[in-house]
This record gives sequence, C-alpha cells and structure tokens, in this order.
Amino acid sequence: MILQEVIFSSSESKLSKQISKLEEAGKLRKIASRIYTSNFVDTPEVIIRRNLFSILGKLYPGSILSHRSALEFQPTLAGHIFLTYTYTKRISLPGITLRLMEGPSQIEGDNPFSGELYCSQYERALLENMQVSRKPSPESKTLTLPEIEDRLEKVIRVKGEAGLNEMRDKAREIAQKLSMDIEFEKLNKLISALLTTQPSKILSSPLAIARAFGSPYDPARLSLFEKLFVELKQCEFKDLPERNNSNQSFRNFAFFEAYFSNYIEGTEFELEDAKRIIETGTPMPSRDEDSHDVLGTYKLVSSRQEMSIVPSSPDKFLEILLYRHKVLMGARLSKNPGQFKDKNNRAGETFFVDYTLVNGTLIKGFDFYQALKHPFARAAYIMFLISEVHPFLDGNGRMARVMMNAELVNGLQTRIIIPTVYRDDYIGALRKLTRQYEPSPYIRMLQRAQEFSSTIIGDDMDIIEIHLQDCNAFKEHDQARLKIIMPK
Repeated sequence: MILQEVIFSSSESKLSKQISKLEEAGKLRKIASRIYTSNFVDTPEVIIRRNLFSILGKLYPGSILSHRSALEFQPTLAGHIFLTYTYTKRISLPGITLRLMEGPSQIEGDNPFSGELYCSQYERALLENMQVSRKPSPESKTLTLPEIEDRLEKVIRVKGEAGLNEMRDKAREIAQKLSMDIEFEKLNKLISALLTTQPSKILSSPLAIARAFGSPYDPARLSLFEKLFVELKQCEFKDLPERNNSNQSFRNFAFFEAYFSNYIEGTEFELEDAKRIIETGTPMPSRDEDSHDVLGTYKLVSSRQEMSIVPSSPDKFLEILLYRHKVLMGARLSKNPGQFKDKNNRAGETFFVDYTLVNGTLIKGFDFYQALKHPFARAAYIMFLISEVHPFLDGNGRMARVMMNAELVNGLQTRIIIPTVYRDDYIGALRKLTRQYEPSPYIRMLQRAQEFSSTIIGDDMDIIEIHLQDCNAFKEHDQARLKIIMPK
C-alpha cells in the first residue's frame, strides 16, 4: 500500500486505529499534533513546508490566508504565516508558526485555495495590510508601506490608472462589508498620491514617489543596471588613447564606424556604395531611407565637436539622446525621429522597457552613470543602458553605440567599432547580461572590440580597408574569427 505523504488524525475510531497500527508497524511517524507522515527521509520542517496549505485547509477549515500572507503566499523570514479564523492563537509547527487571528469569514470574491482554506482577495488583503501592526518585522502581520506602494505602482504599470481606480472602487465596497473604513482611508490616500490627485509627500517607496512625480521606472531593469555598475566599479581599465588625431583620420574611422553600425542592424551596402553616399551626401535613389540612415550616423560620428558632448545631468542626457536620434533617423518619419517610442517593442523573446516607463528608467539609470569615472566604464554602461531600455521605435542599437563612442571621444580614448565578423559575439554578450545577469562577458567583449579598433588608424582609406580585410572584419561570423593585427 502506497501512503500519501501527509495523513491527519481522525475522530473516527476505525480510521484512528488504522493510523495507530501503521505507526506501530513503522509505516507512519508523527511529526506534529494531528499530523503524520509516511516520509521517513525528509525532516518534519521540510514536509510541513511542502504540504503547508493542505495542512492549513485540513486542520483549520474555513480559515483565510490573510494580511501579508495573502500577498506573499509564503511564510515570512521568521517562519510566520497569518490566517484569519474564528479565534486568535499562536501555534507552532516544525519550521512554521501559525498566527491565527479572529476576524470576519470569507466573503464573495475571496478565493478557495486548498481544501477548505481560502485566501483574501487582493483588495481585501491590501485593506488588511493597512491595519495597525507592531513595528515592521518578519513577525509583523502587515507589509511595510513602501512594499505596499510598490505593489500599487505595479498595478498602474500593468493595468494603467484605470485599473488602479477599479481596484480602489472594489476595495471601497469590501471595506463597507467588513467595517474597514479606517483602513480604506489609508489605502485611498496612497492611491491618490500615486495618481497625483493628492500630495505625494505621504509616499515613502522610491518607485511610488517616481510614479507620483511623473517618472515611473522599471525596477527590474534598475537591478540589472546596478549589477553592471558594480562590476564596472570593480574593474581597472587600461588607457587606449585616440590615435586618429587629424581631421582626415578621425573622419576615416567615422566612416567605418557608421558603415559597420548600420550593417549590424541590417542596413547592408557594398562598401563602394557606402563610400559614394558619404562622399556625395546623396542617397541612392532605390534605397533612400537606408542611405539616409548611413548619412545620419556618419553626420553624428564624424563631428568631433558633437561626439565630445556628454551628459552632465539627467535632463541633458534626455536632450542629447533625442537630438541625436532626430539626426540619425530624420528620413524615417514613421519612426518618430527625435521622440521616444509610443508603443512597446521587442526583439525575439526579449521585451524591452514599457514605453510609459522609458523616461523614468533612463533618469534612474543615469544615477549609476554619474558615479562612473573611467571613459571606458561610462561608455560600456551608457551603451547597455540605451540598448536595454530601447527607448525608440527604431535606431536603438545605433544610438547606443553613438552614445558609447561619445564617451570615448570625450575621454580622448579609442572609439569602438563592432565589425560584421564580431556581430554574434556582441549580440551574445548583450543577451547574456540581459537574460543571465552576467556582466563580465559583456565587458570583455567590448574590451576586445576596443583593442581591435585601436588598430584602425590613418589618413589613407584604402590602407585602412586592406587592414580591415586582413582582420576579417567584413566577413560573417561563421566564415572567420576576428583578428587583431597591429598596423605596420
């Protein structure tokens, strides 16, 4: 006979005797009051935790997972789980402390959970978390106000202001049923502050405050930016001074920078066609928009004055970004040149920052940028910041690389070119940072790209082209590997 993992004692004489016989036969063991198990391998703590909700539904029928437990669905760090029940009592189980609190039974909308266990519906749980509690701690029945504010802000992010207002209306109805008017007033003030219909000084969560002041941001991306920032702060970067100091050599490098940056994004030209477009300033009639993409990129990166400008404040950062995008994408009116995206975008399985959170996420991300000093560190950070936010409908990759190289020009360091043969290394390192939170491969990838780029020197375009061919720069990734060859 195969026994289930958890078995409960019974008031029925026949069943009670069966349990006793199984215990005597060594097939069951008692791990807590009224709880037996057929598992002789795992500890009682592990078994209780794994079967917690079925245990609660069986031992305390009609109880409601409530307060913070209805939002977290797990014990606190101190091992406490909170239930609204017919009486108040603290009960210890192996690894878990049950906190039973006398209160109203389930109402319409509360969710059946496991057996006869219920769970407070979201609006009721928010009201319960507005109740007076002891000083916030892992033993407190309520979440902290900043935690509640973050949850409300997330409702706006996912469902919009209409969704938050709908939730408030439902909370008002529940408050009337459960005589929780005081709790509703507290919740209502938080919601009003988030919607900026009341002063936001009552808010304490940074995320909620940002929302109230009109700059909501993506908290998950901020965590990712912090990961890259910390890694960059731990690194030492060698100087690779700019060696293309004449106007001609600066422009020659800029040509290949613009050429490869567009090639990566699928704007592919024969090298001679790209040269003709740049030399004449005239687009190819059959490829007007593509030609303007190359011209726009070159116009930015060939200007030493423009590329020496770096942001000194969040407002300047946004201003520079929008101006450069307008220059870059000026011929693609359908892509809103000089404006942030007005709908969401994605690449494969990667969803970029929600369009409503672009401003706030860029501004918050700028805090880490300001704390970096070395030009390479700032370049690597700002490139990833823009790439990850993807603030525009199109041109995001090119803009990210323009902003990266502006940091290097300003710091008198070698600019970075990502040649065709290195595209997969570049994309792969970006994905590893985005999806696996691994910044080291990304940093190493850019360091190698800069080392390669430091070999692209000179006033003679033909000599540079031959050098790039020797380095396999024009080949596809599956045809060759990037070589770093010092010029003769």
